[in-house]
Amino acid sequence: MSNVEEFRAEFRSWLRSHLTGEFAALRGRGGPGREHEAHAERLAWERHMAAEGWTCVGWPKEYGGRGATLEQQVAFHEEYALADAPARVGHIGEQLLGPTLIAFGTPEQRERFLPPIVAVEELWCQGYSEPDAGSDLANVRTRAERVGDAWVVTGQKIWTSQAHESDWCFVLARTELGVPPAERGGGATRHQGLSYLLVPLRAPGVDIRPIVQLTGTSEFNEVFFDGARTDAAHVVGAPGEGWKVAMATLGFERGVSTLGQQVGFRRELEAVIALARRNGAATDPLIRDRIARAWIGLETIRFNALRMLGGVAAGAPGPEASIGKIFWATWHRELGELAMDVCGADGMLAAGEPYDLTDWQRLYLFSRSDTIYAGSNEIQRNIIAERVLGLPKEVRP
Repeated sequence: MSNVEEFRAEFRSWLRSHLTGEFAALRGRGGPGREHEAHAERLAWERHMAAEGWTCVGWPKEYGGRGATLEQQVAFHEEYALADAPARVGHIGEQLLGPTLIAFGTPEQRERFLPPIVAVEELWCQGYSEPDAGSDLANVRTRAERVGDAWVVTGQKIWTSQAHESDWCFVLARTELGVPPAERGGGATRHQGLSYLLVPLRAPGVDIRPIVQLTGTSEFNEVFFDGARTDAAHVVGAPGEGWKVAMATLGFERGVSTLGQQVGFRRELEAVIALARRNGAATDPLIRDRIARAWIGLETIRFNALRMLGGVAAGAPGPEASIGKIFWATWHRELGELAMDVCGADGMLAAGEPYDLTDWQRLYLFSRSDTIYAGSNEIQRNIIAERVLGLPKEVRP
């Protein structure tokens, strides 16, 4: 038995013996559009995982991880999804900030922030998007000024996932003096003068306002900084190097966990097929054709992800990394549309008062955001055209 198979078997056995008792009811809870479900209970589960050594498995051992190989990390995420274990609450700290600090942080920053992530004692969110700087991230206007031994942050972030449940936020802010980026000439300067700051959310000057979404829930938030302060040492990388660090974080975001995500997608597709068989929708040749196309699309997503991870293992991610997000986001949105068509007229009725949605309705409504967040489809197409295919840059005003 290989090391990967041994690792997979060990984690599968652990899940089977521990996702029981008080944690058994958490199977399938949480996830996109359902982050409000059993948050406190899922947090307790994840702290149990931490106590047993099953958080941050891909981190080096000196930082509290298991030093798992890329293949072992893939096995971890696949087995977690196959067990229908609850959605993780500390994934932003574990999968985004932690690897960023390991790559760019100071020894003091690693010592301060990594252990609470491993123990799931501090939760993190991502402060990138703004009202005028969503997919156009270089247009960030949130400012931070160095005052004595602190950075003073003023501005607004939006679409901040789970900010209302988080303790800290890694914030991309403009720290250079001068005119706003949109008023400068030349595109390159817009990426300069940004810094990557670690900002406490439970402090004076921070106002978090949940955004009620189509699902009736509030995963996303507005975050206002009005003179919020963070320690001068809480800048990752040198001041002004925030763009480089922020892009590295986005690279970590599209890592091995995508294969676990696809296990969840497969479970959703199988449930749609089962529903179509039960209610007779599967007799419609158009529905059958769309189901077949969905199955083919999911296989394509998986093989593309494996190619991408192969490039990462070789030290150089290929164009698959640029293709992956736009492909799975479009596929998942179309799966939501397929689910509603399989439901038929019943899909128009809420499950209960005042706005209790079925799983199919929640899938349909929330998946509309897939092609918008983490870089809209339009921006992804520009990235693929300009950075992968080498086509001329889009004409900008």
